[in-house]
Parts: sequence; structure tokens; C-alpha cells
Amino acid sequence: GFLSSLPLGHNGIEIKRCMTTSSTAIFVPFMTQELRMDGEAVYYGLNALSHNVIMANRKKLKNPNGLFLGVPGSGKSFAAKRELVNVFLATKDRIIVVDPMGEYSPLIRRLGGQVIEIAPDSPHHINPMDIDLSFDEENPMALKADFILSLMELIVGGKDGLQPVERTVIDRCVRQMYREHLQDPETSKMPTLQTLYDLLCSQPEGEAVRLATALEIYVSGSLNVFNHETNVDLNRRLVCLDLKKLGAGLRTIAMLIMQDLVNSQVSMNFLRGIATWCYFDEFHVLLRDRLTASYCVAIWKMLRKKGCVPSALTQNVKDFLASPEIENIFENSDFLVLLSQAQGDRQILAKQLGISPHQLSYVTHTNSGEGLLFFGNTTIPFVDRFPQNTELYAIMTTRPEDKKQEMNRA
Repeated sequence: GFLSSLPLGHNGIEIKRCMTTSSTAIFVPFMTQELRMDGEAVYYGLNALSHNVIMANRKKLKNPNGLFLGVPGSGKSFAAKRELVNVFLATKDRIIVVDPMGEYSPLIRRLGGQVIEIAPDSPHHINPMDIDLSFDEENPMALKADFILSLMELIVGGKDGLQPVERTVIDRCVRQMYREHLQDPETSKMPTLQTLYDLLCSQPEGEAVRLATALEIYVSGSLNVFNHETNVDLNRRLVCLDLKKLGAGLRTIAMLIMQDLVNSQVSMNFLRGIATWCYFDEFHVLLRDRLTASYCVAIWKMLRKKGCVPSALTQNVKDFLASPEIENIFENSDFLVLLSQAQGDRQILAKQLGISPHQLSYVTHTNSGEGLLFFGNTTIPFVDRFPQNTELYAIMTTRPEDKKQEMNRA
């Protein structure tokens, strides 16, 4: 009887007894929730309780939108880069990174991607007037007109935005600007901001003069970085938009142009049957302005239908509660990586996500690479210990002490 009770898999007493499910569950010591998927699943660390591997495929979620949240030094960027590399190796999907701090450039270059430095003295140029005529289900002209109206609203500024007459003048110029190109897209040059400026100057309305004057600094002035034809390869599998050297005067406009670029690239990839992973670092910068924030909300709401898997990285969850519109980004994200959180953010997360006090302990003064993973209805504490004596770690880390050690070794 004693030997039969030991966990040896041998029963020497032929006695059977019917038991209820709840009674049987007492004999099963495995109470840890696990997450392990097949196919194009990506590695997200080890389960902090069972030490089993966490493998998940965000594209299987009803809503693959994701957020990486944590205080500075908690490992947000590293976790996003970790996922990026695994997506690159495990899938054939395309990847786009909007990088305000220039932290992703070494990794993207090492993986053979295209790094586009957006700066006044950069040789790389993106033409915001580029238009793609391959959209089957949408009107590219209407989409581009809406984008240019948003761009001009940022340029002109003002509390009330563009006036009705100004919007009419801009719309007229946009239609005229693309008329020649649409008639012969193979031979005609793509319009630029210079084209729009010249058309505004030729309009009879006084409002057109005001619009042209506001646009002048971006055409022939010191902020003319976007008044050029595109000279970079946007069809690479990995594209990084490096905004580190961009001044404050251009940053908001650059963010809007980058979002339009993301939208067009996602649509083109969708027509080819390819998913697009998009990473937006320092996401709070985008949420400060009403127009760029509305574009972000649109990405989180609409681009999911086109195979987009967007991810935002920011320090404070308060950034997502600034308005009911921005809060939609938080609510429409079924994938969350919560690293070490500030005191105020922990209380907000506990209320918004229903996190228990025990679960909160996994995001309270924890080490870098430790936290909670939310994958749909599954919540798992995780630990990710990446080997530091590797080339990949040296490329991905942003810790000053690691960079100093790398320089000393060099």
C-alpha cells in the first residue's frame, strides 16, 4: 500500500475508486498557466513560476496590437528588439521601426535592413507627396488629399486649424498637382512640396498667400528636409526611420509623414499577402499633438484589418489616459509587456487590467527583463535573461555601462 502511494507509476493494490473532478485536482500540483504555441510563434522568455519557455504568435490574437510599458532602464527597447529579431527569423513578415532616439539603427543594419536618417543634413530623403496607385479597395487620391490637409494644418498651426476657404484651396491644388502625374505615372515626375507651393502661389485667394508663406520655410528655408524626391529603398524587408537628429521644429511634422508612410507600406504589403510589424518607440511624443494622436488611434483601430501588428513603447500608462480617444489605444491592445512600473502607474494598471496584488509584485522594483506578459486572456509572469557575451546583445543593449565595456574591449 505504501509503495503504491509513492509517485512511481506502480499500483500494487487493485482497488479503484470514483472521484469528482475537484477531488482529483488535489493530486495535480500543476497550477501554473502556460503559453506555448506552434507555427510562427515567437520566444518571449521563461515563465517565472515554471521556468517553461513562452512561445506565442501575436497574429493569432483577435487584436494583435501591443504595448511595451516600463520605467527607464526596465528593458522596454530590449524586449521590443528581442521580439523584432525573433519575428525576422521565424517569419517572412516586413518590419518598420519609427525610432526617435536612433537606438535601432545598428540592429537594423546588421540584419541587412534600410536605415533612413531624417535630418537637415542627411543624404536620405522621403517625399511626403509620393502616391501609390496600386490600391484596389481605396481611393489613393482621397487618402493623399486627407494627409496633405493634415500636414498643412500642422504647418499653418493656430488654435482653430485650417479655415474652410483654406481647406478648399488646398484640395484644389492637390487635385491639380496630381492630375498630370495620374495621366502618365510612368514618365511624369512625382510632385513635391515645391509643386504644392508653386500652385498655392498661383491661386487668386488671399488665403492661398497665407498658406504659401507658412509653407515656404519647408520648401526653400532651413526646414526643407522633406522637399526632395525619395532616394531610399522603402521595399526592404526591414526599414528603420531614424529621427534622432531631427530638431523640435520638424519632429511633429516628421511623425505625421512617418505615419502616412507606415499606412501606405502596410496597405501595399497587405495586397501582397504579407503582414507588417510596426514599432513606435517613445510613443508619448506622438500622443502630445492632436493630429498625430488621431493618426495613432486610426492605426490601432483600422490597420489590424490589413495585417498590421503595431507596437508602442512608452514609460507611463498615464500617456494613454490623456483623452477618451487616446484611451482607445490602450483598450484595443490585447498584447502587453509590463516591465517595472512606477508607483502611480501600478495603481492605474491594477484598476484598468484587474491585476491582483500578487501579480503587481512582478512589476514592482523588478530587474530589467522581468515583468508580466498579457496575451489575450492569458497573464504570465516572465523572466528573460539574454546572454551578455554575444554580438546580438552588444548591438541591442542601450545601457551606458554595457556600451562603455564594449568601447573598452574595442
